[in-house]
Amino acid sequence: MEVSEILDRFQWFDKRFEQEAVEAAIERREEVTPALLGILEQVAERGAAIDDSDKYMAHLYAMFLLAQFRETRAYPLVVRIALLPGDDLEKLFGDFIPSALDSVLASVCGGDLDGIKSIIECETADEWARGAAIDSLVALVGTGGARREEVVEYFASLYCGKLARTPENENLWGQLVCSSADIYPEELMGEIERAFADGIIDPMHVGLDDVQHDLAKGKEAVLATLASHPHHQLVNDTVKEFGSWACFLEEDSKDEPDHDEDFDGPWKAPEPRSWLASPTGTIQRTVPKVGRNEPCPCGSGKKYKKCCGK
Repeated sequence: MEVSEILDRFQWFDKRFEQEAVEAAIERREEVTPALLGILEQVAERGAAIDDSDKYMAHLYAMFLLAQFRETRAYPLVVRIALLPGDDLEKLFGDFIPSALDSVLASVCGGDLDGIKSIIECETADEWARGAAIDSLVALVGTGGARREEVVEYFASLYCGKLARTPENENLWGQLVCSSADIYPEELMGEIERAFADGIIDPMHVGLDDVQHDLAKGKEAVLATLASHPHHQLVNDTVKEFGSWACFLEEDSKDEPDHDEDFDGPWKAPEPRSWLASPTGTIQRTVPKVGRNEPCPCGSGKKYKKCCGK
C-alpha cells in the first residue's frame, strides 16, 4: 500500500478501523512518519478549525502510530496539542484525552519530562490534559522511563506550590494523590494528609484510606503492581489499543442497535454499550471503555482507576 493511500484511509471516520492501513504504515514506518508528524503539526496550529465535520480521524491514527514508533519528534507537537483550549480538545479528541494521552506522552517523550511538566503547570490548560500529563509520569516510572525518585521529587514540588490550591484544581489534586499512591506514597504522606485536611481533595475521587491502603502494601508490592498494570503502559500495539475503541463496530453485528442518530464524533462510544470489539472480533471488552480519571461505572463514586479499574 502506498503512503498516499495509507493517509487517505486514515483521513475520515466510517466506523471501520483501518487495520490494513495501520499494518502498512508500520511496515513503511520511515516513509510514513514525516506525514504523520505533519498531521499533528496541522492540528497543533489550527486546533478544531481543522475539521468542521466531527469525523476527522487522521490525528488519532497519527498519535497512536507515532507513540508506537517512540517518535520523539512528535513530543513537542503532542505537548502543543495538549495545551489547546479545552473545547478544541473535546471536539477533536474526546475520550482520547483522559484515556490515552498519558500513554502517548510517555511513549514519545524519550525521557524528557520538561514538556509533560509544562502541561501540568499550565493553569490555563484543560484539566483533563493536565491530569493525563500527571498520569504519564506514573507510566514512565512503571515502564522504566523515569526514576521514581525524580517523579516523587517533582510531585512534592506540586504539593508545595507548583499546583495552585484552588477549587478549580480539585480534580487535579485528586489525580496527583492517585498518582502518588501508584508510585508508593511514603515520602509524600505528610503533604497528602495536609491536602485532605485542607479540603482540596474530593473524597469521592480518592480517600485518605485508599492511600493508606497502598502504603500498607509496601513499596515493593506497589511498584510490582505498577510495572504490570495495563493502565500504566506505553503504546505498543496500535491495532490492539486503538482498534478496540467503541466507535469501531463490526458492520454485520446483529446484537447492537443502530446508533447513527446519536453519533457525535469518531471518538465517542454510542450509549448504551455492552461490548466493544475490533473489526476482527478478536479484542472484546465486557464493559464500556471508561477513562481512568472518570467516575467508576459501578456507582461507588470513586475514580475508575481506584475502583474496578485497578
